[in-house]
Amino acid sequence: MLISARWLLSLLDLSNSSLPSFDEAEHHLINAGFPIESKTLLPNGDLQFDVEITSNRGDCISHLGLARELAARLGARTRLDHATSPATSESGPAPSTLDVRVPTLCPRFTLRAVKGVKVGPSPAWLRERLESVGQRSINNIVDATNYLSLELGNPCHAFDAAKIKGHTLIVRHALPGEKLATLDGKLRTLAPDDVVVADAHHAQSLAGVIGGGESQVTDGTTDLLLEVATWDTGTVRRTARRHGIRTDASHRFERLVDARTLDAAADRLAALIQVLAGGSVQASITSAGPMPPLTQVRLRPARVNQIMGVELEPHDIVRALEALSITVGPLGRAADVLLCTVPAHRPDLTREIDLIEEIARVRGLDTIPLHDTVLVHVRGPQQDEAALREMATILTAHGFFETTTFSFASESASAAFVPGTLEAIKVDQARAADPTLRTSVLTGLLGSRRANQNARVTSPGGIRLFEIANAFAQTRGVAPGQNTQTETRTLALLLDVPGEGKKRSIADKQLGIRLGRGALEALARALVGPEAALDITPPAPPTPDAPGFEPGAFGHVTLRGTRIGRMGLLTAALQREFELEIPVVGVEVELAPFLSAYPPKATIASLPAFPAIDRDASLIVSEATTWSDIAHQITATHTPRLEQVDFITTFRGGQIGKGKKSVTVRLRFRDAARTLTHEEVDAPVDALMQTLQETLGATLRTV
Repeated sequence: MLISARWLLSLLDLSNSSLPSFDEAEHHLINAGFPIESKTLLPNGDLQFDVEITSNRGDCISHLGLARELAARLGARTRLDHATSPATSESGPAPSTLDVRVPTLCPRFTLRAVKGVKVGPSPAWLRERLESVGQRSINNIVDATNYLSLELGNPCHAFDAAKIKGHTLIVRHALPGEKLATLDGKLRTLAPDDVVVADAHHAQSLAGVIGGGESQVTDGTTDLLLEVATWDTGTVRRTARRHGIRTDASHRFERLVDARTLDAAADRLAALIQVLAGGSVQASITSAGPMPPLTQVRLRPARVNQIMGVELEPHDIVRALEALSITVGPLGRAADVLLCTVPAHRPDLTREIDLIEEIARVRGLDTIPLHDTVLVHVRGPQQDEAALREMATILTAHGFFETTTFSFASESASAAFVPGTLEAIKVDQARAADPTLRTSVLTGLLGSRRANQNARVTSPGGIRLFEIANAFAQTRGVAPGQNTQTETRTLALLLDVPGEGKKRSIADKQLGIRLGRGALEALARALVGPEAALDITPPAPPTPDAPGFEPGAFGHVTLRGTRIGRMGLLTAALQREFELEIPVVGVEVELAPFLSAYPPKATIASLPAFPAIDRDASLIVSEATTWSDIAHQITATHTPRLEQVDFITTFRGGQIGKGKKSVTVRLRFRDAARTLTHEEVDAPVDALMQTLQETLGATLRTV
């Protein structure tokens, strides 16, 4: 940000004290947290500062903003020269019509009409101030809008009212294929998610970025429409980047211009134009959008002293805050808590810690003493961090390696993992290789697996990778600016299908899926609890919810009855896209259910006093019958003394029959009061086999 030292000091009101020198002003700005990148002595004796301003201090991209910082350190106030409110009359121009159709992208828009202005050259003082920060004078109207932006930090725009069709301004999305000739002389084709300020016929400016050439002020202009507005920061950033435009306005709007500052800025602009070009000003401001209330933050003086490491009296804290125009009062009867009202120009102050930082900055970080020793209380990790560590430990024990990959993916890879109701979020058309945010963390793991393959990395049992990261998507087929975007923190696993060589049998692929399930079950037991019910349920019909998974080898992951993710064999097409030589299994589940349940509740029970009897039964069932179907039917019988049901193995072969499989089940019986006999177990086992035959068509395998 280029700043004129002379202009900056002119905004200070020091009463009877003398103004600081340029060197003193530089010293105070640096100590307030605004480094000076360079300084240039101008021919008129002024000094131009290039001030480094952080992205959260959009209020300081202006002379008044930095003057407030100087005033806070000097115990002074700020002032504005010339009039801050215009003279209005009942005979002034009638209010213009304003229609804001995208209120979420334009929080507030103000419009004021000025009639009978005389466009001409600006006075010497205005030209000198603009030139001191590297801008050239154009005419008194355009110079007034530039001056207001440099002085207050409120970008604004003046339309030639005679060129606005229908006497109305409309804030809307650009129409498909709509074109706009901008002030830089270029004809631009607009995108549907660009926001424009239009008249009744077509766009007249690119909102928050640059004005249009058709309605610009010329020497023949006599009537004006003055716009002072604020815009959604993300929309301005995307539009400016898409069209390759970098303006002072977009630079400020990208860092947030608070809606509560607009009315005063609109008055200031109208007053400046009246001084510079005359004219009759509309008595009231036409506006759209709510005026948010001032932010209030609770501040505990004891917390201030704890964070800063010094003992400050409450009146010292109040003095530091009031120097920044923050009003302070006790909260009800609790004098140990202060209620602080933040001024409109400081939207970055929303929390108690923000105010503590401001107190330290105003007082000066050099006033905080350095101690020879520092007392540190070491605390255990937070619950979520402890859960993540436990998760990493378990997965590492299962042969997984943790990875960290990029958040971007190719369009084809993103499409492979997104359901039909959603679509990938395009972030930058210039990123030819990876133009979208990943819809699944598996896209990054697939890239890592390819890199390991190319490097000839091997591991017993195959390469296994995991990553904890966010996946992104948005609703499909919704108008720009109205779609719902989702960001989900997920755990993703990728593991090779075990086997020899590059070919894998059906049994190998089934083993790979079971290994992925086993890792999930281990996580569920350790993070949720030993009784946590985790299941993999194939969809009906057996069609995956995303095209990247193989039909017939895909299932939804449920934890305690709630669907949390998906897993399955990835398709051969996806395998070819990533140039993988062997098939892989992918698992992706939401992280929150695991973290929220940790640590699991421990249950303590006495060891059994009497031995159990185990019975293994190999059931021949249809290929479509799942283990969960069998387990559910067994447990639903509530057989007395049946303590546990375990899956042992699955066998397929010619002797079983086509379309059939053999599933071996282990049934454990125990009596808490005595030792069971084998004869007592025979009857319930026979009853269970009969139930499975009736419900699932199961037969007992004898060979």
